[in-house]
Amino acid sequence: MIKVRRKKKISIWRILVYILLIAGSIIMMFPFAWLIRSSLMGTAQIFTFPPEWVPRPFVWSNYSESLTIVPFHKYFLNTMTIELFAVSGVLISSTVSAYSFARLRWPGRDIIFACVLSTMMLPYAVTLIPVFMGWKALGAVNTFLPLTVPAWFGGGAFNIFLLRQFFRTIPRELDEAAYMDGASPLKVLITVIIPLSKPAIIVVALFTFIGAWNDFLGPLIYLNDDSKFTLALGLASFKGMYNAQWGYLMAASATIVAPIIVLFFFMQRYFIEGIALTGTKG
Repeated sequence: MIKVRRKKKISIWRILVYILLIAGSIIMMFPFAWLIRSSLMGTAQIFTFPPEWVPRPFVWSNYSESLTIVPFHKYFLNTMTIELFAVSGVLISSTVSAYSFARLRWPGRDIIFACVLSTMMLPYAVTLIPVFMGWKALGAVNTFLPLTVPAWFGGGAFNIFLLRQFFRTIPRELDEAAYMDGASPLKVLITVIIPLSKPAIIVVALFTFIGAWNDFLGPLIYLNDDSKFTLALGLASFKGMYNAQWGYLMAASATIVAPIIVLFFFMQRYFIEGIALTGTKG
């Protein structure tokens, strides 16, 4: 009887948890649903009260016209150029840095790692002006260099920490076996650590890709020529040019958000696995 009662209590709690999760999901999906319905409406129907959820009629031309009025194809190419160099730079530099902190022994390692972590507490706005003045002195303003080169110098404290914690979960016996076979530290990283750390590396790649895709402040500060604008800047300028055409703006926004949703949908298994396994060993 006691077991039956416990099972009933567990099932009731599970049902309540599912109800809360479903309710939370609906709340979280509301802005996205509003975006999609607005992208298929005219301006007048978007702001009708009480709100209408079904477009009448479906204005599919919002998508074609919003992507041709401004050169979104050029903005897309600029964004992908930044993504290519930023993601590759972060993956290479953060992987090497995390491997050094997690598997190699050298003087001052833990102190330097603590200093790296302390940079996470430094607000971005504090270093904004000095960094801008530095890039300006180098003549790199209005180029992609300020948005890509920093990725090749460490890859960010958070990414280093994430990969380091994951690397520490890998048994050291594998390293020792590789060293006994004559492998160098670099070969151990490439042949042992990286193949076993794909979930964590994919998580870092996803975070970096999404961060660069959604980055607005960086391109706003360093890019002046509209031919070099990214999608985030292009969308903002689109809003300034056509602030009355809300259907166009919503359609353009939905188009820019769609690749991120598709990417996360196909990579969510690796994302969850990488986050779940990170930090299981101190």
